[in-house]
This record gives sequence, structure tokens and C-alpha cells, in this order.
Amino acid sequence: MAGYIEIHPDNPQQRLVKKVVDRLRRGEVAALPTDSGYAIVCALGNKAGLERIRTIRQVGEKHDFTLLCHDFAQLGQLVIIDNASFRLIKSLTPGPYTFILKGTKAVPRMSLNPRKSTVGVRIPQHKIMQAILAEMGEPLNSSSLIVPGSTEPLTEGWIINEQLGNALDLVVEGPVGEKGATTVLDLSTGAIEVVRQGAGDTASFL
Repeated sequence: MAGYIEIHPDNPQQRLVKKVVDRLRRGEVAALPTDSGYAIVCALGNKAGLERIRTIRQVGEKHDFTLLCHDFAQLGQLVIIDNASFRLIKSLTPGPYTFILKGTKAVPRMSLNPRKSTVGVRIPQHKIMQAILAEMGEPLNSSSLIVPGSTEPLTEGWIINEQLGNALDLVVEGPVGEKGATTVLDLSTGAIEVVRQGAGDTASFL
């Protein structure tokens, strides 16, 4: 089974946060709570970790990974953003939105969609996740922890540990947002395309 760490949802214990980050830096794959369900994550540049995430999710090479970012400044270094996209992303973050954009040279090629050179980016509004990202000092590769045959991410750490503990290295227990997966917006062509309608409302800009 995977290692199992329970972190306080409002005041994340720094020693536990550091323990999680140390394991991610060693190349481990973890299930972490976010404001839109659980995500499977690994460190930036962890090629073996990305392959393990693809295997768990049962997705192909064209799967768009999402880079979990601590803040807007970090996000802006990873993707090419025009003025309209800048204003939109700024107004919706942090929150339950994933934005697909062309990646910059700061993004390892292995994290990009091989055909489109795009990557998903988001800034979660979640104290545990934000504490981990702050300690990490760089984005994390991630994918929503949606098991094959389902459309919504898993939401309970202990259930994840029971179902997927043999495939993961670490599960962090913590509460998640109540509204399901993120809303995914493809901004890579200059227009707004809703790839997935989720927790984030789109009525104000569509």
C-alpha cells in the first residue's frame, strides 16, 4: 500500500508538508487533495512519474497534463498568454479552472501535448495544495484522479489508498471541494473553448 499522511486542512503542518515534498522530489507519485477532487501528481521533469500517471488513468500520449501552480506569476512563466487570456485567467484564479495554452520553453517537452505543444495550467484554491506548492518552489505535473469508467475525480483519501494504493507511492488525506472536477478551458487558439464543464461557472464570459 501507499504511504498515508493526514494533513490539517486549515493549518497544514510544515513538517508533514516538507515530508510530502521530499518524497515528490525523490521521484514518487502521490494522490493529493485539491479544490476539485483528488489529483495524481509528480515532480516536474519526472518522466517515469508521468508514465505511471498515464497508466493509472489509462490515457494515451495525447493526454493534456496540468501544471499545478502556486500563483499567477508562476503560471505566467509556463504558457503563452495574450491580453484577453491574461485578463480572463487573472479574474478566475485561484479557483476550479484549468486553462490549456501553448507551453513556453520552461515546460519540459514530456509534459506537453506532443501534437499541439499545449499544457494545462491551474492555480488551486486549497490550503494543503498551496502549502505543498509553496514548499516545492515549482509547479507539479498533475492529472485529475478519475478512474477508468468514471467522469468525476475521487474525493476520499482512504478510498484511494484502498483502490490504488499498490499503484501509488503516497496518499495525502484532506478535504476536497464539493463541486467536482475543474472546468477546462482551451485558450490555445485565441478563442475560448469549453473542453469540460465542471465546478467553474462560465456564464460570466461566454
